[in-house]
Amino acid sequence: MQDPIKPAGLGTDVKRGPAAADSAGTIEKSSFGTAADGTPVELYTLRNPPGMEARIITFGGTLVSLKTPDRHGNIADIVLGYEDLQGYQKGTSFYGGLIGRYGNRIARGKFSLGGREYTLPINNPPNTLHGGLRGFHKALWRATPAMTPLGPSLQLEYLSPDGEEGFPGNLAVTALYTLTVENELKLDFTAATDQDTICNLTGHSYFNLRGSGDILGELLQLNAEKFTPVDATLIPTGELRPVERTPFDFRQPTAIGLRIGQSDEQLQFGAGYDHNFVINKPGGELGLAARVVNPASGRVLELFTTAPGMQFYSGNYINGASRGKNGWVYQKREGFCLEAQNFPDSPNHPEFPSVTLRAGETYRHSIVYRFSAGKN
Repeated sequence: MQDPIKPAGLGTDVKRGPAAADSAGTIEKSSFGTAADGTPVELYTLRNPPGMEARIITFGGTLVSLKTPDRHGNIADIVLGYEDLQGYQKGTSFYGGLIGRYGNRIARGKFSLGGREYTLPINNPPNTLHGGLRGFHKALWRATPAMTPLGPSLQLEYLSPDGEEGFPGNLAVTALYTLTVENELKLDFTAATDQDTICNLTGHSYFNLRGSGDILGELLQLNAEKFTPVDATLIPTGELRPVERTPFDFRQPTAIGLRIGQSDEQLQFGAGYDHNFVINKPGGELGLAARVVNPASGRVLELFTTAPGMQFYSGNYINGASRGKNGWVYQKREGFCLEAQNFPDSPNHPEFPSVTLRAGETYRHSIVYRFSAGKN
């Protein structure tokens, strides 16, 4: 089958190749094993002059490692993941993967578009989660490394065929990682379709700014006055509820673990935090969504997004069954996720911002993870 559409390009003049280097940083290519179908999986290491390092594989477009300095200049890997390809192939926690065609949940695996009902596989009963049984985090992406004026980058491309996981239309997706000299990891998505479809793309890294241990002492601040409460299956009710006087009020820096054990129905439904927050910013504009500080290390993560929402997940279902990098057996709440996205189950909520992508239109979504370290 010929590609019916072409993914959007980088949009700037760049130097391409398997390895490149200049004053903005370096890119190295190596092997990360072989996929089940015999395709070699590539590992790309992006480094910037201040000392940050991002490692990304072509299986799932997965961020397998992200190394940043603490207040004393000590480097640590601050994202959860597996030691080898087999872990990512068998894993069910979405560690570091690119999520699509629809990030988050769709109720009962059904939605209607253009007068037709579509049925998706149920992988989070009774709902569909993060694209179905084989989402984009299990796909093999085509990679093009490049040096750009901003820093080393990796462009990843994937063509999701019409009917994959039940979604309509051939969807051509580009995900562009860029590691800047300002210690930012940028993730820019574009997508185009030849048939009306739905599209909601995001990244799914689990962060631990200390580098190990639980994340309950991390100080979280969210630029959100409201969140979307859910039912017992974690599907939004449609309400936009004020965070004031609730355990979901993170408008001021607050330890993640401070109120996580309170007797609150929403916390009980999610076994902790697993909720979408409504970001305070104009639609489509890049704005600050979250700021997280680890007091022990001094590391700071700021997340900017063009999306209207962000799912905060406190690692409630990490259960000690996953052996990660360096032999670390991940336990409950040893990582948190900040999933910049559209709202969950939006296709079934016309009152939510639309996730419909029309044929001939271009989907765009940008996420910026900005890192620093200081006395705080």
